[in-house]
Amino acid sequence: MELEHSAESAALSKMENMRPDPPRRQWLRQMYRQRHIQIMALLGIAWIILFNYVPMYGIIIAFKDYRIINSIAEAPWVGLEHFKAFFEDDNFMNVMKNTLGISLIKLIVGFPLPIIFALFLNEIRSLRFKKAIQTISYLPHFLSWVVLGGILTTWLADVGIINNILLALNVIQEPISYLAEPDYFWGIIITSDIWKELGWSAIIYLAAISSVSPDLYEAATIDGAGRFQKMWYVTLPSIKGTISILFILAVSGVLNSNFDQILVLRNALNESASNVIDIYVYQTGMLSGRFSYSTAVGLFKSVIALFLLLIANSVTKKLNNTSLF
Repeated sequence: MELEHSAESAALSKMENMRPDPPRRQWLRQMYRQRHIQIMALLGIAWIILFNYVPMYGIIIAFKDYRIINSIAEAPWVGLEHFKAFFEDDNFMNVMKNTLGISLIKLIVGFPLPIIFALFLNEIRSLRFKKAIQTISYLPHFLSWVVLGGILTTWLADVGIINNILLALNVIQEPISYLAEPDYFWGIIITSDIWKELGWSAIIYLAAISSVSPDLYEAATIDGAGRFQKMWYVTLPSIKGTISILFILAVSGVLNSNFDQILVLRNALNESASNVIDIYVYQTGMLSGRFSYSTAVGLFKSVIALFLLLIANSVTKKLNNTSLF
């Protein structure tokens, strides 16, 4: 009897040891095993909280009459006065026209081009030639707009290479100061932005294309599909999720006109075409000291971006069941 009892006790203790740990204990053990990685992640989270969320307290100055000599808490509340002042400002229509014009053209023209570039780049069979094209197309991305702005200013000058080529081809009869003409400014901004970011923007599409199953291409080949038909009926549908996500992000940033680029290339002569929201906020806030007013303008831009994000997310979710949330 004692042997049976001891054997039964041993079996019960063994069964208890074999029972899975509670979920909380499992989670704690996993966190301990990953403690080094978790510490690195916590540092990143702390950085985001410190530099992205804590400063959001300052948004309330958009609803106050803030002066730099006083604290934010001491500033009197003025409600929506700064927003009304922006809508009634003489520069409002010009700022919105330039911002929406540049951003929408960038979206319409600049968004599909990296997709097309990635599709054709994927069709190149020579690995050496493909790498050369990739390197050349990626290179401008790693140059700052300060450097590229100086290059473009030199190229587009009266005695620059652009005028020299056009004069040699008899396209124009006399040199043109492109950066001094507001009519050319949008085209310069859009073209130079595409040139700088085309290759870099195509990377994520190339990554998505590389994950497409070769069986789909083999099946299309058996069905008699050509290279363009494979691109249209196999490759594009396979990466539509990636395209949708990037489209949502692009639409939400439609009011971002690339502050660095425009700040470098703008001047007093093209001001009527280069005065966008970001430049306007910089001038009124940093140069004129109207901190509450410029914060209100920036907050207005952020709210519009949020609505655009929600609309684009909803539309893509209904069209192809792909969304951010």
